[in-house]
Amino acid sequence: MGLMVVGSRVRVSVSGLVTLLGVLGAGGSESASASVYPLTSDHDAVVGEDRTIVAVYKDTLYDLARKYSIGSEELIRVNPGVDPWLPGAGTKIVIPGRHVLPPEPHQGIVVNLPEHRLYYFRKAPHGGGMEVVTYPVGIGKMDWRTPLGLTHVSQKEKNPVWIPPASIRKEHAQNGDPIPARVAAGPKNPLGLFAMRLAVGDGTYLIHGTNNPIAVGMPVTHGCIRMYPDDVAALFPLVPVGTPVRLVNEPIKVAWVDGELLLEAHPPIDAQGQTVEPQLEAFAAMLQSAVADSTLAINWDYAKTVLAKSDGLIATVGIEADTTPAAAGN
Repeated sequence: MGLMVVGSRVRVSVSGLVTLLGVLGAGGSESASASVYPLTSDHDAVVGEDRTIVAVYKDTLYDLARKYSIGSEELIRVNPGVDPWLPGAGTKIVIPGRHVLPPEPHQGIVVNLPEHRLYYFRKAPHGGGMEVVTYPVGIGKMDWRTPLGLTHVSQKEKNPVWIPPASIRKEHAQNGDPIPARVAAGPKNPLGLFAMRLAVGDGTYLIHGTNNPIAVGMPVTHGCIRMYPDDVAALFPLVPVGTPVRLVNEPIKVAWVDGELLLEAHPPIDAQGQTVEPQLEAFAAMLQSAVADSTLAINWDYAKTVLAKSDGLIATVGIEADTTPAAAGN
């Protein structure tokens, strides 16, 4: 079975598992609802739940991804063998909705790039502590890297005008797709209807909407963080200027909940923001490092299977080890 006991016990975290806003059924609006979860303490580690739906004849995985506020690549990854353009009526579709929270402080916005997901931590609007709102995002591609580190929202703008940098205009011209020096607000604007500027890179990085929702959850932007139109419209009024923003690279997240070690793994990204195949031994070393001072029994065979799949679904890969000395026999 490949069981190993390592170190001393990690901190016990209590999960916030109650969804405040339910998901609309078939025939509802384009976006089912924001994923909003109450947090009972700073030590909450897991939110949300996975579910299974049954596709109808007109569904595509891209439509369902937007409806349930999931990245399209993420939904395709957790439903292997399903045709993304024609799942087929009656096909069962896994909707991933359970997340280990990033290990960063529960403050402001945290964007985990390998996960292609944004978390916004804030005070609950009607009292009762903190809550987290989470959405899928698109990130930078190729040599247009989304930067890492701590920054903040420096400016907010409705109906933004896009003034593409000279480098982007040059790229489009070389590809035979010239773009103007100024793109007015409207349906052809790639920033969508809402934009939040970050105080990094001379203000060239934004959290914004899109006129191409199918690409949310993919590494296809020029470094900006792209959201579904419905999601950014919901997030925009909640975030004040000055909100801290942490851009992190955490392909592996772990949580210790009720005596079990939970593992959530996503495909890593390379230096250009591209999703790449996980290097199993490197991932295993990251997991070992994450639990280095804990006392638990890890099923390493199963853990490596989860790491190899890296589909983002949470799995239990270890349990608290019983270190109580056995009583001497009579």
